[in-house]
Amino acid sequence: NLCIHLEKFMMEQILLDPRYRPVLSIIKALRNGLMYGLKIRLPHSLIMTFLFHDGSIKTKLEYIIRATIQHGKNLAIFGVIYKSIGLLLQRIWGSNHPIHTYIAAVTGGYFAFGTNNPINMQVNMYLLSRISVGLSRLAVKKQIIPQPKFNIFPLFAIAVWGVALLLFEYHPDTLQPSLQNSMSYLFHQSTVWHGITDFILYNSESLW
Repeated sequence: NLCIHLEKFMMEQILLDPRYRPVLSIIKALRNGLMYGLKIRLPHSLIMTFLFHDGSIKTKLEYIIRATIQHGKNLAIFGVIYKSIGLLLQRIWGSNHPIHTYIAAVTGGYFAFGTNNPINMQVNMYLLSRISVGLSRLAVKKQIIPQPKFNIFPLFAIAVWGVALLLFEYHPDTLQPSLQNSMSYLFHQSTVWHGITDFILYNSESLW
């Protein structure tokens, strides 16, 4: 017990030493990337796979595990690259600068999320939607465009859903498979039933 307490004390001394904070922050970024990927991807993959994917239980579980590992690994890789380059540039120039953030982020984005696969596509599309809204708010904040004098959210909803359904109905191949599956479940499979059972209790083409 004494040895354990001594080791814990020494470890905490290292963790709290400002000299080691830059390197330790990279390790913590690695840890947080893995854990965040696990927390986000596991429940999402679990639900979407069992709702929309065909195959045996084993095949579905293998896919869920692969997707979860890939998501966590990519976030961890990005975190390590982003923190490492940012700290390196800060050490070279002696201060932080927005261009340092951009260089670190684009490098991490290339190596962690630059491969075209379903996980990376979903993450990148998620970010694209968020930064589109963020850039519009920044434009208002910097007075590049005027602050709207009315509630523009209904117009935003109209544009998003109008385009989404036009693409789905007439050019579905341009949409991500996951979005196609969701739209099909909501709007195409809702026109198919053979009786009270698959009208209320379950869907014709999937479990629910």
